[in-house]
Amino acid sequence: MTERRSLLRRIRIWLVVFIVCLVLSGLTAFPLVHELHWTESLLKSTQVVPDHFPALMEWIHRVRVGLDETDAKYPFVLYGTDWLAFAHLVIAVAFYGPYRDPVRNIWVIEFGMIACAGIIPLALICGPVRGIPFWWSVIDMSFGIFGVVPLYVVRRKIKQLEALTAASAASVTSALPA
Repeated sequence: MTERRSLLRRIRIWLVVFIVCLVLSGLTAFPLVHELHWTESLLKSTQVVPDHFPALMEWIHRVRVGLDETDAKYPFVLYGTDWLAFAHLVIAVAFYGPYRDPVRNIWVIEFGMIACAGIIPLALICGPVRGIPFWWSVIDMSFGIFGVVPLYVVRRKIKQLEALTAASAASVTSALPA
């Protein structure tokens, strides 16, 4: 396998992992009410979380109650999380461009990196405004940090691919008769 093909393969593997994570993240935004019931039951059954992380247990309970009441009285509010899910799915589709042609579509990777960086000020500003505990905002910010890592790796590999392609094109051009 040539170096170019190997590099392209590694770029695509990283992108597939990133796309799958975006899709899974999006899909989990649809059934929030059921997920919170399941999560609360699971955490209670372990006894580790209630005993050692009571603040987490209280927060999960509070969010679950809030979602239950919202769903019962104002289900249309949850339509906003449906749009959140849809946005994740649409963004995942955008990463198909770099999968097909990484060098030409590197801007999608850079856009994703900017979006990951934007998670931090959003969590720091909107978290306190909405009454979100700081430790939960840190969890939210970690998605930006963990999200930027594969994108950074992919960007570096795309730059390597670009340099390799340019060098290859230059050697072909110099080999042509004048």
